[in-house]
Amino acid sequence: MIVVDAHADLAYNILTFGRDYTRAASETRRLEQGGDAPRHNGQTLLGWPDWVRGRVGVVFATLFASPERKREGPWDTQSYTEPAQAHRVYSQQLDLYHQLADERPDRFRLLTRRGDLDPHLAEWREPGAAPPVGLVVLMEGADGVRTPDEIAQWHGRGVRILGPAWAGTRYAGGTGEPGPFTAEGRALLRAMADLDMILDLSHLAEEAAQEAIASYPGVLIASHANPRALMTAAPRPDRHLSDDVLRGLIERGGVVGIVPYNRFLQAGWTPEDGRQVVPLTRVAEHIDYVCQIAGSTANVGIGTDFDGGFGLEEVPEGLDTIADLGSIGEVLRDRGYRPAETEAILGGNWLDLLSRSLPEE
Repeated sequence: MIVVDAHADLAYNILTFGRDYTRAASETRRLEQGGDAPRHNGQTLLGWPDWVRGRVGVVFATLFASPERKREGPWDTQSYTEPAQAHRVYSQQLDLYHQLADERPDRFRLLTRRGDLDPHLAEWREPGAAPPVGLVVLMEGADGVRTPDEIAQWHGRGVRILGPAWAGTRYAGGTGEPGPFTAEGRALLRAMADLDMILDLSHLAEEAAQEAIASYPGVLIASHANPRALMTAAPRPDRHLSDDVLRGLIERGGVVGIVPYNRFLQAGWTPEDGRQVVPLTRVAEHIDYVCQIAGSTANVGIGTDFDGGFGLEEVPEGLDTIADLGSIGEVLRDRGYRPAETEAILGGNWLDLLSRSLPEE
C-alpha cells in the first residue's frame, strides 16, 4: 500500500521556522524544544523517515502565504500586502521545492507529469525501499498569480493544482469572507482549464465552490476539507464542505481529503479537552459520511494539513506522526470496510486521480 497525503505546508514551515524535513519528527521535536516553532505551530508531525515508515509516497506540497490582514505576528514571515509581494513569496517557496529535489534527490522528487508517476510508485513498491517522497505542487490561495495570463508560467514551473482562495482573494470568496468568483477569477479558471490544471475547492466560499462545480471543465478536488454536516456547531462551519458541494464534487469524479485535525473533527474541541476526546473513530466517521453520499469509497482520501497551524497536540489520539496514517485504515476495517477499500481511501483514489490528471509531458 502507498499512502498519499493531499496537503502539507512544507515550504511554509521550512522558510518560517527552519524545519528540516529530512529529519525524523522526533528529532525535530527534540531540537525545537523551547523554541518558536512548537509555540506557534505545534510539535511537528512530519519528517522523511516518518513518511518512509508510514509508506507515504506522495505528498501534495503547498505554496502558501497569508494576506497581511491575517498575519499572526512578526514571526509569520510568509505573508503579503499586495499581488507583487505575494508573487515573490510564492515564487520563493516554489524555488525551494525545486532546490530540495535538486540537492536532496534521495529525499524529495517533484512529480509533474504522468511519466514521473509510475516509476516513482514502482520504487515505493520495492520491499524495504526508502525512496524519495514525491511532491505534487499545490498553490493554496491564488494571490501569487498577478494576472490570469500568468498561470501558464506557474504551470511551466511545476504547479499542478490550484486553490483560488484561502481567505477571500481578488479571485474568489474564501473562508470567513464569502462571495462568488470575480470577473478576474473567472478569467483565472479559463486559463487553468486551458492547461488542464486541477482545481482545489478547499477554502472556497459556498457561492464560488458551487460556481466551480457548475462551470469548471477540468478535474475538481478538495485537498483538505471535512463534511460540514458533522461540523455545524463549529465556530467557522463555512471552512467545511456542504452536502451540495460534496455531491457536486462526487458527481464530477473528484476526491475529498479528510483532515485529521481535532478542531475539524469535533465541533467545539479545544486543546484543554485533551487528545483522547477525539479518537481515530471520529476520522472514520467523516470518511464514512462522504462514502455514504457517494455510494462507494472512490471519492475520499486523506489531506492531513499537518504542520499547517497545528501539531501533535491537536490531532487524534493514535497519531504520533505521519507514519501512523495507516491506523485510520485499521479503524475503517473495524467498521466493515474491506482491505481494498481502505487502500483506496489511504492512497489509491488520489493516485488514480493523478494518473488521469497530470499532463503527459
